[in-house]
Amino acid sequence: MGFELIVDAPHYARFKATVGDATFSVHQVDTVTGLSGVVVYFECAALDKQVAALQANGFQFTQQPRDERWLWREARLLDPAGNVICLYHGGENRLNPPWRVKA
Repeated sequence: MGFELIVDAPHYARFKATVGDATFSVHQVDTVTGLSGVVVYFECAALDKQVAALQANGFQFTQQPRDERWLWREARLLDPAGNVICLYHGGENRLNPPWRVKA
């Protein structure tokens, strides 16, 4: 499919599309639960403001914005069917984390 591997870690890989800056990731888990199945990620430049705006409109978050060890800031909520949605800001670390695979 022509994707470039940019992160290769135990149980996790991130790929970059050959056109544009789109990425997708796969993460292996030992068992699948409702909260470890498919998670859809949406990047937000102003994550905290976006979360506040959504909360003001009645959305309830299961995780408030917090800094993660993989250098992204993330917040999580559930869609009406119970699927996890992650809003995040990865900034430069989404495409170029310190552990990026060297070409």
